[in-house]
Amino acid sequence: MSVPLDRLYNFLDLITSRNDTIIYRFFPHGSKKISNLMQLSDRRQKVMREFGLESKLVICNDQEPLNFEFYQSNETVDEFNQTNGNIYHSESARQQVKLSNFKSVFGLYAQKLPVVLIHSEKRSDNLTRYEQIKCVGVYWWSHALISLDWFRYAQLDPALHKRKVTHDFLIYNRAWAGTREYRIKFVELLVEHSLVGQCLTWFSESDGIHYTNHKFINPGFNTTNTQLEKYFKASTVDSTASADYCSNDYVSTQIEVVLETLFDDKRLHLTEKSLRPIACGHPFMLASTCGSLEYLRSYGFETFDGLIDETYDTVHDPVKRLQRICQEIKRISQLPEDQKSQLFVDLRQIAQRNKQRFFSPEWQQHVINEFKTNFDLAIDQIIN
Repeated sequence: MSVPLDRLYNFLDLITSRNDTIIYRFFPHGSKKISNLMQLSDRRQKVMREFGLESKLVICNDQEPLNFEFYQSNETVDEFNQTNGNIYHSESARQQVKLSNFKSVFGLYAQKLPVVLIHSEKRSDNLTRYEQIKCVGVYWWSHALISLDWFRYAQLDPALHKRKVTHDFLIYNRAWAGTREYRIKFVELLVEHSLVGQCLTWFSESDGIHYTNHKFINPGFNTTNTQLEKYFKASTVDSTASADYCSNDYVSTQIEVVLETLFDDKRLHLTEKSLRPIACGHPFMLASTCGSLEYLRSYGFETFDGLIDETYDTVHDPVKRLQRICQEIKRISQLPEDQKSQLFVDLRQIAQRNKQRFFSPEWQQHVINEFKTNFDLAIDQIIN
């Protein structure tokens, strides 16, 4: 499906109420190449002509987690050099590209330029590194507004009320490479705890390479089961699947276990994955970085403590946190049927209140105001 994110960035450009900004975003959306960091519009010549050195340069890196080291790798520099006709072939030029990181899109000595960096993460060492090369961060939860667009039909969708439950848990598990490697260990734990039958879930044996050949960044996620694919249906969806929801999956399950992009990390960076069950009025557990449930609560959403043991969210060790999540899944799955039925009724009452908040103008305005406030502070910092 087409994901019209330029509409989002044009909206941000409009609500800043400034005429001296030049916004850059990655296009096509989802790309990470410096050469694909492009102007949002053809305003640059006009802006530079009218405002000159007073123009404010803005980079949007709010869809994916910040990755400072990626833009210092030889592979990234080689790609950028080739795209620009190999003009950065000398060692000194290559070093300048590395020092400038993705600011190289503005020129060879771009590390001297102050740049507004729009991002969507908290507790970020990557942001600290960008601040050291004169980036001024603007935090906002971009996936909040994106999710309002992507999941807008869930507000009135009658199909979400035609319940025919077949599984206790819904677990989307498309890819496991990179920051998602914990998902391999997760499916192994599901097998070990005999939970596969209670879960509507998927697992693909290959994500570029076979999972048995994956080199784990965290050795704690190493698996011993070499036949995991025998227990699960293969995932056949592509990366745009999270931009939609499947009502059949939600009406046939009771709780979604959300497998977020970041897990073995200290950063807070929640995507549309966490907001999809909220939009659909569905109870959830959250496999993400420590403190992510508190992050959600800070935006006015309720979680399910007292009904679900949410102490897993306070466990700093990622392997132990994953084990605690699986232990709670097992506890719920083994409840007597009358207790389980009452639990699901109580959970859905909370989930419906979350859905009401998600679609409320109050929450939407809160997200927009947070962006405007942080953006204005960043501009003031650059001016001063």
